[in-house]
Amino acid sequence: MSVSLTRVRRVRARVGPHDWAWARDAEAAIAANWRRRLAATPAMFNGAVLLAHEVVVEPDGTLRLGLFESNYAALTALIDLGFPDDSVANVFAALAPRTADGAYLLGRMGGHTARAGQAYFACGTPDRSDVGPDGAVDLAASARREFTEETGLVGPDGTEGFVVVRDGGLLGILEPVVLAEGADAVLARIDAHLAREAEPELAAMVLVRGPGDIDPASMPGYVRAFLADALAGAAA
Repeated sequence: MSVSLTRVRRVRARVGPHDWAWARDAEAAIAANWRRRLAATPAMFNGAVLLAHEVVVEPDGTLRLGLFESNYAALTALIDLGFPDDSVANVFAALAPRTADGAYLLGRMGGHTARAGQAYFACGTPDRSDVGPDGAVDLAASARREFTEETGLVGPDGTEGFVVVRDGGLLGILEPVVLAEGADAVLARIDAHLAREAEPELAAMVLVRGPGDIDPASMPGYVRAFLADALAGAAA
């Protein structure tokens, strides 16, 4: 399946009940996959996560998402098994930060994480902490929380809306933002933050200044598609 990019003005997400038939029917496969994953990465935790079962782009440029609660073991099996169920999507939000001197900023995941060695924007699957009293899910806040937790920086406000990147079962909600400082200053601040962490999620930062910096070996398809599009737009 090819990667698609859609620009939207705003995102509206809400959590509610949903019967995920695949997870119920694949219970044994999910458990076996989780045991295999834990043997390789004991630090993994089977917490609650939110997945999308409804994805609609409204005529006014609003992305409307219907979310439901599952667990990380089921999500991990869905990914590891190649997304055998296309009725749900692994939805996540992330800032797509660009430094003041034009470099996109990615993080390389640490060896103790589920995606060790991969490089992508700081992100995380939304969970209960992102859900308001009325069931609304603040994905923009989720993106900023993850960015701050992983880098120690505070994400600035975005002015360009969102880029929705769909790559099979992955649904990334990326918000382009521009940092106030250049790459050298930003990297120094992040390095200091990582040095203070007992077990940082990120092993290192990765800068992308041009198409030659896009690495198919370590960057997921949705990241490569976003960067290629953004860099082409900047060069136009």
